Amino acid sequence: MRKFERVRGVAVSLPLANVDTDMIIPARFMKALTREGLGRHLFDELRHAPDGSERAAFVLNRPAARAAQILIADRNFGCGSSREHAVWALADFGIRCVIAPSFGDIFAGNARKNGLLLIRLPEEVCARLAREIELAQHAPVEIDLEAQEIRLASGEVVAFAIDAGDRRVLMEGLDDIGRTLRHADAIARFEATA
Repeated sequence: MRKFERVRGVAVSLPLANVDTDMIIPARFMKALTREGLGRHLFDELRHAPDGSERAAFVLNRPAARAAQILIADRNFGCGSSREHAVWALADFGIRCVIAPSFGDIFAGNARKNGLLLIRLPEEVCARLAREIELAQHAPVEIDLEAQEIRLASGEVVAFAIDAGDRRVLMEGLDDIGRTLRHADAIARFEATA
């Protein structure tokens, strides 16, 4: 898993509440067993018309937003069914961090296991951040996980809290297997005595 220490990049806003995992990636694109290429299907029904053409008004279809690494969303982002492909699609598109007032529980677990940083902030703070990035015309935003700060182009700094264990796992780039392998010697000793 890729380490997350600091990300500086384009942030975009998706001001929709209750974005479920089927909106993030429709089920018809979940036949793949690998993560590569899923980014092209991210928000497919919002990004594309039925004929497959891009909807110019959708935020991720704007030229500056195609390089987005930070997504500011509304409440209950990632709700719905357990769909690890939703996290994979976000990551494959290039999204490293999602900021929202709340997240679906299963989505949050999948994000943590796949290196996607989720930052929970009050709804009014998320709305203010969304306005700021629109006014700044997608000027770079920096997420510093070690300092637990969001730095805007205006110079404003917004602090955020994160579970210490989740923070460590993200900063060290450890998935479940990586965390287990850190204890390989202890496991081997235990197995030798069993």
